[in-house]
Amino acid sequence: MKTWSDTLPPALGADPLDAVDEGTSTVRTPADARQFVRHTLAGLGPLCPAQIEDLLLVTSELVTNAHRHAGGVTGFGIGVERDRVTVSVSDASTEEPRYQRGEHLHPGGYGWPIVLRLCREVTVESGPDGKTVHAVVTVDRL
Repeated sequence: MKTWSDTLPPALGADPLDAVDEGTSTVRTPADARQFVRHTLAGLGPLCPAQIEDLLLVTSELVTNAHRHAGGVTGFGIGVERDRVTVSVSDASTEEPRYQRGEHLHPGGYGWPIVLRLCREVTVESGPDGKTVHAVVTVDRL
């Protein structure tokens, strides 16, 4: 899998599968993250629009959760393989996401179930400085 971070997105027209970079995250908001993902996907050629929308929703939810529950985004990356795209969001909290099912309607609590529903695979790596959520969305090239 080829990966890259948000510190140096692939140049327009460049093959994003050849781009790799590490560094301090410039993605701070869900809008920043969606823009980064759109820019990256633009270099891949045509993809199924519904899967792109799923990927953008997963991206927004992960970044929003990092802000709401973990003090913000400390790292953001994307990895592309032939049939899948992995979005990785890091934050400073060591607490893993929780799936809360409630009987009463209340604001919030819907993002993590959406991520779990839309992704082929979701993993959480925890360390002493926080965690990284890796969410894999299937993509079909048109």
